[in-house]
Amino acid sequence: MKLHLLKPLAGYYRHLTPWLDHLPLDAVLLLMRVVLGSVFFLSALTKVDAGGISQSTFFLFANEYDLPLIPPVLATYLATIAEFSLSLALWAGLATRLAATGLLCMTLVIQVFVYPGAWVTHGLWASSLLVLILRGPGIVSLDWLVSAWLSSTRR
Repeated sequence: MKLHLLKPLAGYYRHLTPWLDHLPLDAVLLLMRVVLGSVFFLSALTKVDAGGISQSTFFLFANEYDLPLIPPVLATYLATIAEFSLSLALWAGLATRLAATGLLCMTLVIQVFVYPGAWVTHGLWASSLLVLILRGPGIVSLDWLVSAWLSSTRR
């Protein structure tokens, strides 16, 4: 490709970049919370049936997942409860950084001990969770409302 063909593309890029800089990050953070919360909530749903945690889930933790240092029954309960509660917290934007940190830890455990070949998927989850940890939930969140309320009561 000749260099003169790249000049118009570079011009378009220069005009597009400032416009993108003005898009609200809050919308992106909300989308990340909804998508990641959905991933973990749907995973939690696969672990339960009408009677609570399914027997197949206990079987997987006992026989398929190779988690060190923690008994399989305890791991089953912790993982199921964490996936439900932390995904709900992400959706609500409540204790978002804490919830994202918990899900990041869970993602790292899954990557290292359960599905080491799924690093692309887990890398996407981890990088998105890191954005939420570093930037917070955005304005469309209970965290923001609580923070605003606390700021107003201190005055």
